[in-house]
Amino acid sequence: MSSQKFASLRYTALRLGLLVGCFAVVWVLCYVHVIPLGVGNSNLVWMILLALILSAPLSWVLLRKQRDAMSEQIVERVDRAKAKMAADAGQEDAVQ
Repeated sequence: MSSQKFASLRYTALRLGLLVGCFAVVWVLCYVHVIPLGVGNSNLVWMILLALILSAPLSWVLLRKQRDAMSEQIVERVDRAKAKMAADAGQEDAVQ
C-alpha cells in the first residue's frame, strides 16, 4: 500500500521532470542551431511547444507503470467513496 500511497504525486513529478528534460534537449538543439529558433520573438514559445509535443508520447511509453499505479489509487478512492455514500444512504433509509 505504501508504494501506491503517493502514486499520483510520483506520476506528476515524473511527468514534469520529463517535460523539463525535453525542454533542456530542445534548448540545446536550438542553441547549437540543429533545429530552427522560430520567428521573431517566438523562440521560447516554440521551444515549450516542441518540448510538450516530445514529452507526451515519451511519457505514454516510459511512465506506464506509474500511470497504472495512479489509476489503481484513484479507483480505490472512488470505490471507498461509493461505499460510504451507499452506507450513508442506507442509514438515512433506516432512520425514516
